[in-house]
Amino acid sequence: MTTITVPSRNDVSPANQGLFDALKKQLGFVPNLYATLAHSENALGAYLTLQSAKSSINAKSREVVNLVVSQVNGCEYCLAAHTVLGKMNGFTDAQILEIRSGRASFDRKLDALARLTRSIAENRGHGDQMLIEAFFAEGWTIENLVDAIVTIGDKTVTNYLHANTNVPVDFPAAPKLEMALATA
Repeated sequence: MTTITVPSRNDVSPANQGLFDALKKQLGFVPNLYATLAHSENALGAYLTLQSAKSSINAKSREVVNLVVSQVNGCEYCLAAHTVLGKMNGFTDAQILEIRSGRASFDRKLDALARLTRSIAENRGHGDQMLIEAFFAEGWTIENLVDAIVTIGDKTVTNYLHANTNVPVDFPAAPKLEMALATA
């Protein structure tokens, strides 16, 4: 198996060094998956631009999408990172586990988002029409649908990157969903 190393600041281009500095200032460290994007001259900057773009769905809703997509794609790295971010956005441990299963029974609007996101991710972009209608029935808009799909794409990028590089996870491990739900 090919080993993909996580580059250090000195291993990347001057432009990416500047991005490393900004990430370190903002987050306190450069997450391994972001650093891995810096193997490319352009990927880290392009990804950070996508991730920080304005959206019609708020940060909490984006975390729903991130957690569902990462669970569908089996990305241990992103599940770990977004479990931390989910807690920072006000979700409890139990809510995070439920979201990862594709539901959010504690909030009808987020439940419609979680269910549709799971359908889209599992069906390679083809969301179930009934779930799309349920999404709109809960007050989401066409703009929200477009932005949710952009967020699904954003998360799919990093899920695929980790799946193909297997760089070390530098966040606390997320619990395995099946085991956590069994003990709940």
